[in-house]
Amino acid sequence: MKIFIETNNIILREMLVSDIDGIFELHSDPEVHKYLGNNIISSTSEALEIINMVRQQYVDNGIGRWTVIDKKNGNFVGWAGLKLVKELTNNHINYYDFGYRLLRKYWGNGIGTECAFESIKYGFNVLNLSEIFAAAHEDNTASNKILIKCGLKLIEVFDVVGVRQNWYRIASQEWHKL
Repeated sequence: MKIFIETNNIILREMLVSDIDGIFELHSDPEVHKYLGNNIISSTSEALEIINMVRQQYVDNGIGRWTVIDKKNGNFVGWAGLKLVKELTNNHINYYDFGYRLLRKYWGNGIGTECAFESIKYGFNVLNLSEIFAAAHEDNTASNKILIKCGLKLIEVFDVVGVRQNWYRIASQEWHKL
């Protein structure tokens, strides 16, 4: 198992098949998916598909979302990190996107902000990326606050199948001035 980031509170490590129960709990919760199109899963086989997709991203792109572990007790918290997006999104393609999803019981504890900050730092300091993007549903107050708190700038609002999304960006030189 490869650990990418370890802080006082969390561990960000590669996603493993053993995360299947946590991934199922996360992706079957309608509240977690409230601003994500409500595409919940209903089986552990679907959870395994998510894990395999992420693990294939590691192979194909050298990066993919990581499992978030609560360092105090070793429990699954969710996933977070960078992903190389190869599909056209808001007139962008082949860009690095920060994203995260946390189990509801971990909301409001600063973990999302910590994951965002550490992932962006990794992107600029380890991967030497020139810029990182993120999108959040315009009504998702918590996610929008996290992205702004970590230095991303709202650069525009765009539409995805009738849903307005805020589009954020931070460049390496901006990050290094923070």
